[in-house]
Amino acid sequence: MLLAKHAQHVVLTHFPIALFITAVAFDLVGHWTKGPGLAQAAYYNLFVAASSTIPVVATGILAWQFQLDGQKLKGILLMHLVLQAFRV
Repeated sequence: MLLAKHAQHVVLTHFPIALFITAVAFDLVGHWTKGPGLAQAAYYNLFVAASSTIPVVATGILAWQFQLDGQKLKGILLMHLVLQAFRV
């Protein structure tokens, strides 16, 4: 299933989300405990989360091309693409 032409986007999407949530948790705990190590961990988690959006976007575009043969998007898929543009 992971080697299907469209499955990678679904799998990769979870990594930036989880890394962002972890970065926020590290940052909050770092502010609460005044620990500089946790703030640094939050920074690196956020950096990796931002970097990992690149393959997510690429696999999303590829999934669109493979699944829908590049046809015009409408409805929820169009909203998904538009809202993603504001996230990056």
